[in-house]
Amino acid sequence: MAKGNSAFMKPLNVSADLAAVVGAGPMPRSEVVKKLWVYIKEHGLQDAQNRRNINADDNLKKVFGGKEQVNMFEMTALVSKHLS
Repeated sequence: MAKGNSAFMKPLNVSADLAAVVGAGPMPRSEVVKKLWVYIKEHGLQDAQNRRNINADDNLKKVFGGKEQVNMFEMTALVSKHLS
């Protein structure tokens, strides 16, 4: 039986800016991503024209380094900067 990737499931500390979106940590990266998508969908932040783009509200701008819009692949890298 294969062991799970313990590094992937390791709880990480969440920055204050990211905690405003996903809640207080520590939590695994997978949980952060799940909660981030829940937030995006609840607030209707997915771009209507190109669903791969996320339109940032005030809370997400802090996480996205001030950017108004990011694509979902760029979002992962930007969120990683808020995990330690």
